[in-house]
Parts: sequence; structure tokens; C-alpha cells
Amino acid sequence: MFLPITSGWKIRNKAIQAATASEPLTLEEEYENQQSWRSSHDKLTFIICQPVTSVVTSTSTSTAPVTPVTTSEDSAPPASVQAVKAGKVDSPSQMIGDVNLFLYPNDDEEDDDENDCFQCIAEVDIMIASPSHRGKGLGKAVVSAFLQYIARNLEGVLREYYVGEMQQEEQQQQAGTSTKKPRLRMLMAKINKDNSQSIALFKSLGFEQEGEVNYFGEVKMIWRDLGGVAGINVPEGYREVVYERGE
Repeated sequence: MFLPITSGWKIRNKAIQAATASEPLTLEEEYENQQSWRSSHDKLTFIICQPVTSVVTSTSTSTAPVTPVTTSEDSAPPASVQAVKAGKVDSPSQMIGDVNLFLYPNDDEEDDDENDCFQCIAEVDIMIASPSHRGKGLGKAVVSAFLQYIARNLEGVLREYYVGEMQQEEQQQQAGTSTKKPRLRMLMAKINKDNSQSIALFKSLGFEQEGEVNYFGEVKMIWRDLGGVAGINVPEGYREVVYERGE
């Protein structure tokens, strides 16, 4: 459902292409990417939607997956809302961007001080499509909520990534029996040097710039104090609710 929307964001907006270092794809190429991303072990993506306010909600106690919901202080849904309906809160008209996590092996030998760990690096990427939704604190709220999700599900995210890496190397047996423990070495964000708002956003969350501007005109923001991820103050109005599919 969301592909015509997200594809259109990049096709129509050259600034988004520059900020995300991406090229516009055809709808067919976007669908191929969706299939790849859905099954990929090294990527995690969420579509950012409008705050849950007047859209249809539910008070059902379903066992469906739990979804993080972040709202601003003046638009928070009633505390009685326990679930949201698929196709309502995330209809195309409600979509405003996306937030992603990309996992890579840690290739820095100087950091290889724990031989019993499989170390990796996570890159955080966010895109708010419309200028009308920028400069209102949504980016910080989304990244804060996303980091909370990562912190609460870190073990499972890293385990899935590790098993996937081992399977790609045709070492399925090792992946299932290895005593190595996946470990996240650091979080990072690569940002266009001219994107002062994004640089300020990540700095406000505790990220620090590493090195100078690279060949591609990007600065690298990193956060090594991973123990502090779970301690990030999420925006007021943050809550996890059930995501209901079907009728």
C-alpha cells in the first residue's frame, strides 16, 4: 500500500534524494526492494504516520503485534486506546516518512577486543517527506521512539542479524550452535553536511561527530554509550499499542 507514496516522495523531491543519498526508482523496482527488505536480516524499517488523534482506533485486547505510537503533547490519543486498526492509522494519507536501521559487520580491527563476540554497527536513517511536517519536533520524537524500540528488542534484532550473516556464509550449523554473542559496537548516522537540522537532532540525542566531512559530503555521527539507549527520554505521549489487522 505505501510504495506508491514513498516512491513518489523521492521522485518529486530532489532535496529528499540528496538528503538520503538515493535515486528515484520505478514502482516495480520499489516493489522488488520491499520484498527484499521484508525478508532481509540486516534491515529494519518503519513507516512514520501522523499522530493518532481522530483516526479510527479500537479498545480490543487482541494478541496482535505491539506497535510503538508517538504523539505530541497536544495531540495524544485518550489513554483508553489500546489498539489501532491497520489501514486506518497507516493509510496513505497518514504517511509522512520512514525510519530505518541498517546493520553491518564491524570491520575495525582496533575495536576487536572481544573475540567471543560477533560485533556489528547499526546505522540509523530517518526521512520526513513533506517540509510542512519538519521543524515541529517530529524527527526527534520518531528517532527517540525508534531507539527505545531497538533497546527493548536489541537481543532479538542482533540474533536475527547474526544468524542471517552465518547463513549467507553457508555456516548454518555454526549459526545454530556457536557460542559467540552478537554485540552492537555503536550506533551511527551519516548526514549530509548541509543538513543542519538533522545534525542538530542527532546531537541532541547524544550522538557526536566523528572525523571530518567525507568524500560524499557527509558527516558521521556516532554513539558508543549504548547502555544509555534505553535511558533516552521518549516524548510525552509515547505508548505501545496493539496493531490489529483484518476486520
